[in-house]
Amino acid sequence: RAAMARALSNAERLQPRVDACNEITAADHAKYVPFVVDGHAVGALQPWFADELLGASGSGTLERDASGTVVFARELDTPDKRTDALRPALEALRDKGVITGWRDEIFPVTMGYGVPPLLRVERAAASLLGVRAYGVHVNGFVTLPDGTKELWVGKRAKNKQTFPSKLDHLVAGGLPDGMPPSVCVVKECGEEASVPESLAKNAKAVGAVSYSMNYQGCCKRDVLFCYDLELPLDFVPTPDDGEVESFERYEISKVIDIMATTEDFKPNCCLVIIDFCVRHGFITPDEPGYVKLVQSLRVGND
Repeated sequence: RAAMARALSNAERLQPRVDACNEITAADHAKYVPFVVDGHAVGALQPWFADELLGASGSGTLERDASGTVVFARELDTPDKRTDALRPALEALRDKGVITGWRDEIFPVTMGYGVPPLLRVERAAASLLGVRAYGVHVNGFVTLPDGTKELWVGKRAKNKQTFPSKLDHLVAGGLPDGMPPSVCVVKECGEEASVPESLAKNAKAVGAVSYSMNYQGCCKRDVLFCYDLELPLDFVPTPDDGEVESFERYEISKVIDIMATTEDFKPNCCLVIIDFCVRHGFITPDEPGYVKLVQSLRVGND
């Protein structure tokens, strides 16, 4: 008699959640139009968006070189000049409805975290430009008297521009230009979950995850700085800025099951929570698929 198929381990059950954030293949990359700034390939444009961007920019700002790559005009040779020249084009595309979800938040376009920016752009344009963006995600958790841990889970507001009604972290946010991640964590904790600064400052930096995701056709390339924040058992986070509908405390096993069997969580949150589960021993090397899962949490670090 054939042996019964073994049940999948948690590591194997969760791998599809990570893979969903890394759908961009080398073949996909070849279909994008490179966006090169000062000799550095910083972005990847869908061909239709490259045409829109060039049309909105007019002469003297962006142009195509002999290979079809989108580059800045030669005289735009400083970050400030490039930023100032591109801004009207991005605003025009906003007014045309091409760029949606405008936030009035400025993101740096760099060749790596901590490297001086080559220019600065509106956050809502980052995905369409295919540039690397950075953010912070906070695992808010409690330790019960018997030593078990539970995770605070937020539910995104129904009217959120992105991923409405999805399950989310206690706190998460994009990292604006010039703001250190630790400062961003404290700011977002107060704005999104009413966590006082005295508690938020206890958030511990625990690493980063990264991915290259197909987001509505865009090449969305993000690095998320991960933080663990252990909260007192009697503290209850409350939504403050309208971005979150409610918070609820979940057993870790329930969180793993939700991630493994549904798409209820915002996709990139799964990577940060899986990393939390690995670091806290909820997913272990005893499980088949462990090494692949752990390695795949950081595949977009270039």
